[in-house]
Amino acid sequence: MTFVGKKFPSLNVDAMNDMGDTFKLNVLEEAQNNNKKVLLFWYPKDFTFVCPTELHAFQEALAEFEKRNTIVIGASCDTPEVHFAWLNTSKDNGGIEGVTYPILADSNRNLAGTLGILDITNEKYNEETGVVTVEGDNVTYRATYLIDEEGTVFHEGVNHMPVGRNVAEFLRLIDAYAHVQKNGEVCPANWEEGKDAMNANREGVASYLASH
Repeated sequence: MTFVGKKFPSLNVDAMNDMGDTFKLNVLEEAQNNNKKVLLFWYPKDFTFVCPTELHAFQEALAEFEKRNTIVIGASCDTPEVHFAWLNTSKDNGGIEGVTYPILADSNRNLAGTLGILDITNEKYNEETGVVTVEGDNVTYRATYLIDEEGTVFHEGVNHMPVGRNVAEFLRLIDAYAHVQKNGEVCPANWEEGKDAMNANREGVASYLASH
């Protein structure tokens, strides 16, 4: 199920910050109450391999997201305690020390299950024992959601476990959506800040294609 064009689910989820505080966080309310965009990115597991490179990459770009009125939130199905242990592990030991944005601890899978991003397949019910089994680790794929100030999802994407994300692409998408919001124009393929956009009509696309 896609959430693009729909409100992000309103669920309170445990979260952890770099100070060791556990608190409830509602992604939809973060957008609406703060009048900000939200980038929510999910990763499979703490203390793994591609994951810390992504968390550090988002941290390194945090000032760029803040310039764009955007809150960054990480998320996985690990517990708050595991998040805090990872936050206290140095970068040269594979940790995420220095990450300052909140990280959801969706250990009951309520939000991940609602979004449909869990790595589970082949669900089987054994009538004899009453046991349900699945294949997969029951952790999330590398899913990313961009949410506007009203709580509406304007981008979602899902990578398989081995493939890390390009943080710059999310900055570009935020720039493009902000341009649409401000100017009412649409953004063509490969659009970047400062490039021409176009009017959403036949004349607009004809004019754009004629000069590009």
